Amino acid sequence: MEYESILIEPVLSEKSNLMRESGQYVFKVDPRADKIMIMEAVKAIFKVTPVSCRIINVASKPKRLRGKPGRTAEWKKAIVRLQKGETISVFEGA
Repeated sequence: MEYESILIEPVLSEKSNLMRESGQYVFKVDPRADKIMIMEAVKAIFKVTPVSCRIINVASKPKRLRGKPGRTAEWKKAIVRLQKGETISVFEGA
């Protein structure tokens, strides 16, 4: 699997913005990826040193669209902690 296909997109929310201040970055990742693959992808793409990675499988939630019941999609979230003092400049707006 290629590094670009492992990291789908960053998760930008209030909670993830607070986590970024402590050196933790949140990504939506490929469901087939494991911790080692995610850490290698972050290291190769952003040229930083990840220390740890936590993975969460986000379950689907019920929703209604035009009165019809349905569900949101399931997805996989990874929280990557970097070495102290390192940041990913794409997130910082530089």
